[in-house]
Amino acid sequence: MSPAAARRAPARPAARLLRATAAELAKLATLPSAVAAVLATAGAGAVVAAALAWSAVEAGESVSAVAALVRAVPYVQAGLVLVGVLAVAHEYEGVQVRTTLAAVPDRALLLAAKTAAALVASALTAAATVGAATVSAAAVRLLLEAGPVREAAEPWTAPGAVAYLALVGLFSHAVALALRHLVPALVGVLSLVLIVSPLLGGLTEHARWLPDRAGALLYDPADTVLTAGTGALVLLGWTALVGCAAAVRFARADA
Repeated sequence: MSPAAARRAPARPAARLLRATAAELAKLATLPSAVAAVLATAGAGAVVAAALAWSAVEAGESVSAVAALVRAVPYVQAGLVLVGVLAVAHEYEGVQVRTTLAAVPDRALLLAAKTAAALVASALTAAATVGAATVSAAAVRLLLEAGPVREAAEPWTAPGAVAYLALVGLFSHAVALALRHLVPALVGVLSLVLIVSPLLGGLTEHARWLPDRAGALLYDPADTVLTAGTGALVLLGWTALVGCAAAVRFARADA
């Protein structure tokens, strides 16, 4: 094939997806609110974990840095909700989505790129948050000269927390894609994880099937029915269900 023909040949689907995903990530990197959400979430993780470790040591509890991390995750998941929602909802606040569709008219490709970019952004934020929380809690224990920890932390706790927070961001992205507006998506998911889920958890055992409570087993397997693996599948099932509805609307609705 001649060089000219090679230039005219259509790019492979994988290459097109990589380029579109890179473009979506570049847009997020230049979005001040998204960058602020990432930094604020990591900072909040460090502060909350340090405060929880300090409180535990002052109370005479033998709590490891990873145990403090486990206690901090429910507080910092709101930041991942914001990151996941901003990854798509910001475009619907103006006319940017029309510009994006003009640049990438293939809606299936664009949807895949947006989802991949949201997952990457959520995973990076989750890793930074878990790392900052663990380090800050360990530093507090060192500064306060806390005693030895009686129970060793499970090696998968921190990776499980990263996976959970990343999936929360992906679930929030799917909700935002379905609702196509920042405030309703943000309020809806935050209400679920911060209000509805804790309330139902105290009322019925069936609350274990809610996406956040099932996914939390990835880092804190305290359920008698679901395991970390099945809990992750429940969260992925919720994400897939919402994502399918969002994909149908994205494919059929006007920009």
